[in-house]
Amino acid sequence: MITKFTLHQKDLASSWYNIQADLPEPLHPVLHPQTGKPVCPDDLALLFPVELIKQEISTERWIEIPDEVQKVYRLWRPTALYRAYRLEKALDTPAKIFYKYEGSSPSGSHKPNTAVAQVYYNKKEGIKRIVTETGAGQWGSSLSFGGACFGVEIKVYMVAISYHQKPYRRIMMETWGGKCVPSPSPDTRVGRNILEKDPNSPGSLGIAISEAVEDAVSRDDTHYSLGSVLNHVLLHQTVIGLEAKKQMEIADAYPDIIVGCIGGGSNFAGLFLPFIKDKIDGKKPNLRIINVEPTSCPTVTRGLYAYDFGDQAGLTPLIKMYTLGHDFIPPPVHAGGLRYHGMAPIICHLHKLGLVEARAIPQIAAFDAGVIFARTEGIISAPETNHAIRVVIDEALKCKESGESKTILLAHSGHGHFDMAAYEAYLDGELSNYDYPEKKVIEALAHLPKVPVG
Repeated sequence: MITKFTLHQKDLASSWYNIQADLPEPLHPVLHPQTGKPVCPDDLALLFPVELIKQEISTERWIEIPDEVQKVYRLWRPTALYRAYRLEKALDTPAKIFYKYEGSSPSGSHKPNTAVAQVYYNKKEGIKRIVTETGAGQWGSSLSFGGACFGVEIKVYMVAISYHQKPYRRIMMETWGGKCVPSPSPDTRVGRNILEKDPNSPGSLGIAISEAVEDAVSRDDTHYSLGSVLNHVLLHQTVIGLEAKKQMEIADAYPDIIVGCIGGGSNFAGLFLPFIKDKIDGKKPNLRIINVEPTSCPTVTRGLYAYDFGDQAGLTPLIKMYTLGHDFIPPPVHAGGLRYHGMAPIICHLHKLGLVEARAIPQIAAFDAGVIFARTEGIISAPETNHAIRVVIDEALKCKESGESKTILLAHSGHGHFDMAAYEAYLDGELSNYDYPEKKVIEALAHLPKVPVG
């Protein structure tokens, strides 16, 4: 009985997989916020290095991973694929459950897969400083690690509620040389304006993005970096799925259902994009791909498919995506990485085409599942991942009812070692669910930019 499926470092992917080469219909263009016309590369040059801009719009199927990036990847990649025998037994299910575990990276999540690449391309272009936002702190930690690898200064605007809930994420960033401040902060015009209206604002990823973008455009030596949502970020994460396909072959299995959590979408897309090509090509037409989000921030399940800003202040280009409105500030759930008003255009596009599903899970139900997983598989998972584990358990129990032996693959985005306060609240019976804030969403959607939706 083999529990752990590993690859040799020689099996590390030499190229990222670009889904844009195989989409049945092309993505909607990103629009300039002033003109409403498609952005051109020059419009993005203030924020991103040329190579990342090229990757953002590329339709080449394979994009080579630079040797320097591969050398850093080898610190933790390839990551392991596990068969969850103990969970299967506890559930008394005929389902076969596998999970691809990204918690063995330096920062404990999938985020370094793109952080290392982004810092490398910025360094190559002569950029000395990068600014970014972070929710739960996994992205800020990972970019700080990337900055340490290539000698680039990093500043992180961390969503205030998570900054205070997870102080050791800040210490992790600072250990790698990064600087972390709570957002909204007094360091930017956007932050000062928000603090003036609400000194106790919990912050949001939209606000933190606004602060980071404002910071980036104010200095010639600085670029902005985003940890999810954008095409090039999802591209870099496909190392996860490329490895998983090889590992599933070793296990002599292929998933019937693939499950992962989505906040901006990079973790789950990184796993399922190399598999969804088989569905698009007709090789695996019945493959189900389930995107899981929190009921407190149900972007895909309850949002509007429209053009919207990626940030709260309206400084970014306009993206066609499911959105709860860029003014929407989600409740302060512990899954900080899932508190984003929008979603990766690639995931939204695939959902609109009917190629993937979406489901929303309450916070307590997610932690119910996370504790079951910890007590069977031994891994204390991130609150974000717990949402996906809930759906894996639900689907496995459906197999128990039907008697079907389906194969389920989980995108396990990382560990929850910095989330003990959330587990403490759950174990003490003090963890709260949050009602869907319908009124707030209606108000936020009313402020959608008036541009063509076509």
